[in-house]
Amino acid sequence: MFLLHGIYGAGRNWGSVARRLVRARPDWSIALVDLRSHGRSPRLSPNSVDECASDLLRLEEYLDRPADAVLGHSFGGKVALLYARRRAARYARPGDGAARRAGALGQLWIIDSNPGTGRPGGSAWRMLGVLRRHPGPFGSRAEAVAAVESEGFSPLVAAWMATNVQRDGQGDWEWRLDPDEMEAYLRDYFRSDAWDVVESPPTGAGVHFVKATGSGVLDIAAVERIREAARRTGQVSLHQAEGGHWLNTENPAALHEILANGLAG
Repeated sequence: MFLLHGIYGAGRNWGSVARRLVRARPDWSIALVDLRSHGRSPRLSPNSVDECASDLLRLEEYLDRPADAVLGHSFGGKVALLYARRRAARYARPGDGAARRAGALGQLWIIDSNPGTGRPGGSAWRMLGVLRRHPGPFGSRAEAVAAVESEGFSPLVAAWMATNVQRDGQGDWEWRLDPDEMEAYLRDYFRSDAWDVVESPPTGAGVHFVKATGSGVLDIAAVERIREAARRTGQVSLHQAEGGHWLNTENPAALHEILANGLAG
């Protein structure tokens, strides 16, 4: 499984979720991906969802095998959907059934991510304001945590966001995220449409959505559209977990239960 974090995140943020899942399901292994401009990956342009999806195809080539499943949270969820679209096109060779079978994607797990377009908003967009209003430097990591909390975010989310500060040359702490780059990624997320992957899933692939009950990312209209795709295709499922948008931080136990029970063997 390729596991894709959300905006401002990094693969290591999902390390505890991944370790627990592999212990429960030793038939699976997980690659924690740092998307471009995040974690230890280089800051590359263009800053778009589709280019992040293209990076996953390059990762396949490096690993010399395609993933059997992809999990994406928030921004990473739309990356996962566009990756599925690109991958289906790559292996759709006329008359080459072996290529299609080798490239078949088993499952997509989309964690609190809306496949459609919309106006920029939500907690991830609010967090962009934190980067701009509190640019640092900070005297300690705790000061960065306090800055995020001052904008109304929970202590858990603030502590997670503060993993994005690093030492500067003077011994203080600074954000390693560029707010202009993050804004470009978010704007592209809100203008990118991936409903075609949900409503016409890749052959044989199960598409699982997990909605955080305390989040409005998947609104009523999106939930109904997912349910309609489930009724029509038989390949789409909708799960719900108590908690806010950052489920891996706020309610990892519920997320683990859904994944451990839902992953195909």
